[in-house]
Amino acid sequence: MPLGNLESLRYFLPELAVTATILLLVIAHVAGKNRRAAAPALLALLGTGTAILLAWYSPAGYGKSIFEGMVAADGFAVFFKVLTALATLVVIFMSMDSAEIAERTQAEYYVFLLSVLLGMFLLSSATDLVMLYVALELVSIPSYLLAGYLKGRARSTEASTKYVVYGATASGVMIYGFSLLYGLTGTTQIAEIGRTLAAGSAPVPVFLAAVMVTVGFGYKIAAVPFHMWSPDVYEGAPTPVTAFLSVGPKAAGFAVLVRFFYTVFASPDAVAGTWKLAPGIDWTFLFAVLSAVTMTVGNLVAVSQSNVKRLLAYSSIAHAGYMLMGFVLLTSVGLKAILFYLVVYLFMNLGAFYVVVLVSNGLKGEDLSHFAGLGSRAPFAAVSLSVFLFALTGIPPFSGFIGKVYLFAEVINRGVYWLALVAALNSVVSLYYYARIVKVMFLVDAGETSELPVATVPRVMLGILLFPTLLLGVYWEPVIRMAEASVNILGN
Repeated sequence: MPLGNLESLRYFLPELAVTATILLLVIAHVAGKNRRAAAPALLALLGTGTAILLAWYSPAGYGKSIFEGMVAADGFAVFFKVLTALATLVVIFMSMDSAEIAERTQAEYYVFLLSVLLGMFLLSSATDLVMLYVALELVSIPSYLLAGYLKGRARSTEASTKYVVYGATASGVMIYGFSLLYGLTGTTQIAEIGRTLAAGSAPVPVFLAAVMVTVGFGYKIAAVPFHMWSPDVYEGAPTPVTAFLSVGPKAAGFAVLVRFFYTVFASPDAVAGTWKLAPGIDWTFLFAVLSAVTMTVGNLVAVSQSNVKRLLAYSSIAHAGYMLMGFVLLTSVGLKAILFYLVVYLFMNLGAFYVVVLVSNGLKGEDLSHFAGLGSRAPFAAVSLSVFLFALTGIPPFSGFIGKVYLFAEVINRGVYWLALVAALNSVVSLYYYARIVKVMFLVDAGETSELPVATVPRVMLGILLFPTLLLGVYWEPVIRMAEASVNILGN
């Protein structure tokens, strides 16, 4: 039974902490004299850290429904709240070290960043179409502003404009799909929608609704062919924003994708890997093709990139394809694999972007040529980036290998051998362009021998990101157990 509004507040503490921090940042921005001081960043760190603790120790129960059924308070939501807040925390540190952000007013930047975090919190727990749409817009609109934060740069303005156009289009298509579902069922509660559709409904409108909703969610995770915005946005946005968009909203997108499709479009025996909704449509094959095309396009286009930020953008598209492998069959094991992969992806992808920030600060560029000789000029940064890149490739003994093992194992166990083969070939392709960066860092002479200084805080942060990247490659059971418990709450 859904809890009332006042009783629901005790399950809503992380969101309240982020909201309070946003309000304090706005007040500090209005009242403060030096708007480029470090105080906004420290306040954002404090608020985000508090939200992580409140989410981790929240009294979330199994199947708890709050705010009259608009939001779920369960372990699945807690998992993604902690994950997205951790990503935000790392990005705040990254922003403090970024020359791009330091040159501009900071309070409003952190207001936008935490507004996206609040939207991701709501997105991971939304159980109503209205709340889901509001949460998506709360993630999207501040993201548009963050992408165009470097107002004096044409690339940043172009990135923001494209982001708005593609985002508005995807949002419009998705909400039309929502309207079809509401028209078919007479309710906005996704659990009720699932039960009504399972009792029998017209297959064609249901299929159209599923396709339209997939467009909206596919845009959020940058799946092909809904990815066109991401390369330009990732290249034009400030590097910390690019890192944030490649992890945080993507994780929240997978959270809502899993919860929504599992609740609305999966049959009650989805634990066995079946889709019985809209008979005659092979959902497994459709999503397998989406996964294969996404990883293939991302990797093949990344091969030709000379800008490292743009390369990592296409790499991010490819990783969305890998994670979709776990979604293809909608089984508990596949969903668990997605959650584990998102955890390791957070550390290895943010770590790679952190080094890009340091190189951009010191050498004023992100092209591959700027990384030449980095192995001798900044050995720790170069070795760290190498570890992150090999982890992204999926080479043992790094954590990315374990993440891919779980994803590959599930599609093989379910007999989708061709998808596993496509993913394996794509991993080989990714090794080429990741190794190319490593080669440039250690084997190409830059002609410049002066040391590239790396301050203490970035060194510590790189070390913190390296630790789980290495540890989860040899000891991953605790994270797997957390992922399994979170997925079980969905009903498996």
